[in-house]
Order: sequence, then C-alpha cells, then structure tokens
Amino acid sequence: MAATYDFPSDLLAGQEELHQVRAELLALLKRLPWSVEPLDGFTDDHGWRKVERPASPGWTPDEQAEVEKLRERERELAVFVTCHRFWSEVAATDTVEARMTLKHVQEGEA
Repeated sequence: MAATYDFPSDLLAGQEELHQVRAELLALLKRLPWSVEPLDGFTDDHGWRKVERPASPGWTPDEQAEVEKLRERERELAVFVTCHRFWSEVAATDTVEARMTLKHVQEGEA
C-alpha cells in the first residue's frame, strides 16, 4: 500500500502551477514554427527515417519573449518544488515515492 503524505499547501500550489506552466509552454511550442530563426525548408531521406520541414518564418520577438517568460517561470517553480523544506522531513528512502506522489496528486483529485 502506498504511503500518504501531508504535503504543505504552498508545495501543492507550486506543483500545480508547474504542471500548468509546462502545459502552456508545450501548447505554445506546438503552435510556433519549428525554427526560432527564419530558415528554408528541407527534406532529408538519407537517415534511418525521412525528415521534412517546411520553410520557417521564425518566431516574432513577442513569441520569443513569451517562450522565455514561461521557461523562466518553469525553472523558478522547479527549484521551488525540488528545494522545498518539506523534503528535509521525508526519509531519504521515501523521497522518490513522495516526489512521484506529489507529481500525481491532481490526478487522484480528478
């Protein structure tokens, strides 16, 4: 039976925001052109699989700024969650299980 943990509310909130920021960043990156800089398209069929890319107009300065803002927030939240004082209270042998439990808390609430 899996152990239960009494995660502090700020740690839970930080983890939830981290999930949200990562989802927002992933969605943004999927919408953007494949190359940050404008590049011509190409086809390469000499490798183990064929790779094709259309011409990329590149990212606008606003798009670049938005990606950087989300990446910076993701880094801040990752540091907050991984360095939270709660982890010093968890036995070293239980840290991985506790961390995985925290990552999936929102799935259990759904």
